[in-house]
Amino acid sequence: MKLARDTWLVFGRQMALMLRNPVWLIVGVMQPLYFLLLFGPLLKPVLGPGNAYKIFVPGLLVQLAMLGTLFVGFALIAELRAGVLERMRVTPVSRLALLLGRSGRDVVVLLTQAALLTVVALPFGLTVKPTDLMLTFALLALIALLLSAMSYATALKVRSEDALAPLLQSVSMPVLLLSGIFLPLTFAPGWLRALAKWNPFSWAVDASRALFAGNPGDPHVWKALLILSCLAVAASTWAARSFARSVR
Repeated sequence: MKLARDTWLVFGRQMALMLRNPVWLIVGVMQPLYFLLLFGPLLKPVLGPGNAYKIFVPGLLVQLAMLGTLFVGFALIAELRAGVLERMRVTPVSRLALLLGRSGRDVVVLLTQAALLTVVALPFGLTVKPTDLMLTFALLALIALLLSAMSYATALKVRSEDALAPLLQSVSMPVLLLSGIFLPLTFAPGWLRALAKWNPFSWAVDASRALFAGNPGDPHVWKALLILSCLAVAASTWAARSFARSVR
């Protein structure tokens, strides 16, 4: 009960801070919208008018989840510099709640952006069943929890924007390229497909495309849910311990 209350308090504070400057909610979705509006039409001759957006939009949603939550650690470094975590040393707030409240905010923001992107894609011919869309959003929520926890833990470790920026950038680029976000990896050579199998986000992209195609029973779906759930728990445990050490 105390953990739930503390998490809600941290979540409420983080949401209030975000709503004071809601421009970031729109800025975060602008790049995927550009790809949707300016790059999506180019795929119709290649993938067919009926399949283009069912293949392209799920990839954009995963890209949004990855880029929208991987860099949230920068805000935590600002809080460290301002002494916010230092002042929490004297409070009885749960150290796990410090993570869950922040990551909960990141999940809510991401799902709002994902819903906006999906609605914008509907006039282009995108069709998806509500149940399959909700399952896709569950995948996105797991990605958001996983990457936000990793970002916060890394930020608490390096404690510097100058170190965090190149570190995350060097990790995010190959992971994005090996996810098959823009085009299915079936077009890739064999060695690249074999390498992508070790990328959990390529499983998420394949699962999302299977769901948008109306195939919730596809093995990629449950495999992606299992992989991302395990990684999210591991990352949350690491981040929670990092918060505990920082606010001890």
